[in-house]
Amino acid sequence: MGKRGLLYEGKAKKVYETDDPDLLIVSYKDDATAFDGQKKGTIVGKGAINNRMTNHIFKLLEKRGVPTHLVEELSDRETLVKKVEIVPLEVIIRNVCAGSFAKKLGMEEGIRLACPTLEFSYKNDDLHDPFINDYYALALNLATREEIDAITKYAFLVNEVMMEYFAGLGIDLIDFKIEFGRYHGQVILADEVSPDTCRLWDSETHEKLDKDRFRRDLGNVEDAYEEVFRRLGISG
Repeated sequence: MGKRGLLYEGKAKKVYETDDPDLLIVSYKDDATAFDGQKKGTIVGKGAINNRMTNHIFKLLEKRGVPTHLVEELSDRETLVKKVEIVPLEVIIRNVCAGSFAKKLGMEEGIRLACPTLEFSYKNDDLHDPFINDYYALALNLATREEIDAITKYAFLVNEVMMEYFAGLGIDLIDFKIEFGRYHGQVILADEVSPDTCRLWDSETHEKLDKDRFRRDLGNVEDAYEEVFRRLGISG
């Protein structure tokens, strides 16, 4: 598949057009940002890990009935994907109290929630991705009722599959952010699943194996990403 011009460059990825108007090539970068881009840095090897981990997880999710944008992994850093229109909602599932959830509610990090929670943020950098609910999304024409229902169903299924999978690797899935896109009238999972977008803690030591090591200056950021990748056991 021939790569054409650069369509878009974000904080963590570059997106290129291809010879097929229905397909794009995503190239993952080592750049790292936090706090709406206020903190910037580089996590060496992150791009390759996030690319290959995302594709590995997306294949598992496809088998369990979650449609995704994945077409084909082209290299360590590049993947061919379906061209979607991103639904402007960040979809967050939380299993354990952490991050902004803990801060907002005055709770201690690490408390397991009585049930998984789902929350939406309006995907808008200028507004710092504000928290919204279904009614906001409908009122602002961000998504239809059918799309919100499909996103909700798939988000909880993603959580179920990933919790089970990571538990088998000795990792607790604390929370994660995912995004969905519209593709020929269907809502499908897009973007990525990686230590950039998930909180992952070692089940025994509770060591953080995710982007919080960068956000909070905990050190050993590359080691944490590599440890998650090692446990995935992806070869080739």
